[in-house]
Amino acid sequence: MKWQFLLCLAILLLSTFGFCKEDRKTQGVEYITLKNGYRVWTQRVGDGPIQILTLHGGPGLTHEYFECMENFFPKDKYQIIYYDQLGSHFSDQPNDPSLWNVERFCEEVEEVREALQLNDLYLYGQSWGALLSTEYSIKHPEHLKGVILSNITGSVESYVTYLNELRSKLPQDIQDQLKSYENVYDFTNPAYEKIMLEEIYALYLCKITPWPEPLMRSFSKINMQVYQTVQGPNEFVVTGNFKDWNRWNDLHSILTPTLIICGRNDTMSVKDNEKMHSLIPNSRLKICENGTHCAMYDDQENYFDALITFIQDVENNNISK
Repeated sequence: MKWQFLLCLAILLLSTFGFCKEDRKTQGVEYITLKNGYRVWTQRVGDGPIQILTLHGGPGLTHEYFECMENFFPKDKYQIIYYDQLGSHFSDQPNDPSLWNVERFCEEVEEVREALQLNDLYLYGQSWGALLSTEYSIKHPEHLKGVILSNITGSVESYVTYLNELRSKLPQDIQDQLKSYENVYDFTNPAYEKIMLEEIYALYLCKITPWPEPLMRSFSKINMQVYQTVQGPNEFVVTGNFKDWNRWNDLHSILTPTLIICGRNDTMSVKDNEKMHSLIPNSRLKICENGTHCAMYDDQENYFDALITFIQDVENNNISK
């Protein structure tokens, strides 16, 4: 959901290789003024009849790591609607932690949908964005044709439990080192960051080395106030205001056709994704066998084949488990 200690590395690499792109194309860009007076950035790519509204991860990242989608969705058949959530780089970034909570972000999605006049849309969320997609699917199903829940689970508790299972597989001396830094909240210590990067994130977040440029670009712009308010210092120490988020008992109420997709080596549990599939009535499950949390990059063929097949089947009223 967040990769705090990669921030400095990302900024260094991006500045070194000239990847910090502020010159976003203006075609299709529209700013939405929210009810609270702040503006969020959106951009339509493509002019096809099938509309996909994207919800990025973080919380506090940007839409930019979704740019790979343009290589797989023909522009004459699809509209990809990028959207930077409030607090993210291309949208307003108010210094107001009271804004950073699940309920407000979910209602922000509805404001954006309404302003863009999107109906019968596909809602695509990845990681934190999939958490918001889960919330939205429960609260506003009437506007949805299909939902794609990518790299998420049914509760934050389940997420933390699985991360700690992955952690428990590390050599004991590595576990002890991590604990020593965490006991004193020394999360930015280079030695701590190095262990996390090499032992966890290179294996379970994205296994491509170096990371794809759009992914690095998005991470370089993460809003740490948003992330720390919602989640906390890092994945293992979840003290933010979404720590009690749990929708396991509500997933049965999602009746919209739903694709649940994750990587075999994800930071989200495959077993949890299988459980979600069993609870959401009109759902389909795809495990990207070669993928991690960012399977849209390290298992692209399987990932996007699953997305496109799902959407085509919904369009053809041919959804089955």
